[in-house]
Amino acid sequence: MQAFLIYMKLKIAVQKSGRLHDDSIQLLNDCGLRVRNGHNQLKSNAEDFPAEVYFLRDDDIPQYVEDAVAHIGIVGENVLFEKDKAVDVVEQLGFGKCRLSVAVKKDETYTDVSFLNGKRLATSYPNLTQKFLADNGVNAEIHEISGSVELAPGIGLADAVCDLVSSGSTLFMNGLVEVQTVLKSQAVLIKSKQLDTTVEQFLAQLLFRIRAVKKAANNKYVLLNAPNDSLQKIISLLPGMKSPTVLPLAQEGWSSVHSVLSEHEFWEKIEQLKAAGAQGILVIPIEKMII
Repeated sequence: MQAFLIYMKLKIAVQKSGRLHDDSIQLLNDCGLRVRNGHNQLKSNAEDFPAEVYFLRDDDIPQYVEDAVAHIGIVGENVLFEKDKAVDVVEQLGFGKCRLSVAVKKDETYTDVSFLNGKRLATSYPNLTQKFLADNGVNAEIHEISGSVELAPGIGLADAVCDLVSSGSTLFMNGLVEVQTVLKSQAVLIKSKQLDTTVEQFLAQLLFRIRAVKKAANNKYVLLNAPNDSLQKIISLLPGMKSPTVLPLAQEGWSSVHSVLSEHEFWEKIEQLKAAGAQGILVIPIEKMII
């Protein structure tokens, strides 16, 4: 059985290029897999973990995972929902955030979705666009385009677009304005419904690492000096993972306080700590966080 496990590997599909590629590889490396992606390489063996990584077109990843050619994959929710394959989402990864939105010419007067009745929409996401229109009782003509969707209104191919938006700068440069969000998207980890027990064990180990990396990214380690007469007030602002660590300083009447702060409340808490008398505040990134 031990020899058999040596040859078993978790097969992971990631984008070979595109907006999710770098973050996907960084996540795997942060989890200790040490993936090397050479020029035009289609497959790579991970180091220090029983896994191999396939580099695929993002549109193909849901199909590979459904067929269990790849056991798991990292893909954007926009692609996942567009392809509608029989796979399970096991973790939202927090990067690659964007939205699928309707955009119209900036000189148009858009009031609500009924504006699209009878219009022509250019999109690379025909299934999601059609569902959005149907859900809103809109009858519009869909033109499927594989790329440069934002050009369609300017060349007379369409009246509006349904396209991915992050900053909105590409729309602006093409004389378009975002008017309606169809779907909010981020990278997710998906898995096949056909995994055996051994592969599920490998996946559980990887998920443990992914969650530790995600927790670390969302928190900061904070060290500060506190006057003892303000110690209880400062401690009340620092819950930590269980409670702050308090150590006496060599200087009488002062203590060193160590804790963890959430990124979401970090600046607000820092201001409160300074107002309560904290000094010498140090903030340190956390590489991994296991609770």
